[in-house]
Amino acid sequence: MTLPRRRGLTEQAADAAIDSACRLLRLPSIRNEFADIADRAMKDQMTYRGFLAELLMAECDDRARRRSERRIKAAGFPKEKSLRTFDFDANPNIDPATIHTLASCEWIKKGQPLCLIGDSGTGKSHMLIALGTEAAMKGYRVRYTLATKLVNELVEAADEKQLNKTIARYGRVDLLCIDELGYMELDRHGAELLFQVLTEREEKNSVAIASNESFGGWTKTFTDPRLCAAIVDRLTFNGTIIETGTDSYRLASTRARAEQPAKAV
Repeated sequence: MTLPRRRGLTEQAADAAIDSACRLLRLPSIRNEFADIADRAMKDQMTYRGFLAELLMAECDDRARRRSERRIKAAGFPKEKSLRTFDFDANPNIDPATIHTLASCEWIKKGQPLCLIGDSGTGKSHMLIALGTEAAMKGYRVRYTLATKLVNELVEAADEKQLNKTIARYGRVDLLCIDELGYMELDRHGAELLFQVLTEREEKNSVAIASNESFGGWTKTFTDPRLCAAIVDRLTFNGTIIETGTDSYRLASTRARAEQPAKAV
């Protein structure tokens, strides 16, 4: 398809030509925004170069946003969680400075692990998803899964002779987020398969886990003491450990809301 080139186009014809060119060149953001940017350029008396820069940056920004949205969707997070919505005042065990340092994703760049340890309702999953989302927004490939779901998938893959392919798939992502590790006991076979995934990623790609059990209680999940010690070693070497405490701020928040109507009466 060749677009006609003519001087002295009317504004209507120019708009139609721009629309056609943007469709042909697959520039949806410029197609949607060029009229507003052109009006602003006239008002601000931009140079031609300035106007062109505005158009191209609008397209680049929108493409970056769409890529970020695709990476977040591909991560498989069960819900939206962000650092902005986390109430640090409600849980003084979690240091905001430490979390915002982690949000820079330097630890992912270095392939280091992260462990979030604490009771239910203390913000582990929120923090896990929020940091995973930050990583996806910064261009890293992220995958979220529940520990039991991951193990079940590995067991099925082993039965179907697809284990190596499955482990390789989990090995390729830059950050693997494993939630609810420690909630259920794993048999030796399941624990060994999980260990293979962690070994595949060791010192190459990061793993972040959330667990309601301290490391000393992991023998209830990984019943083989030697295997348990090896898994703890994989998840802590050169890593960051954040203890979110035992006081559920989620429960405290629910109680506070329940007490408000009573006080109003």
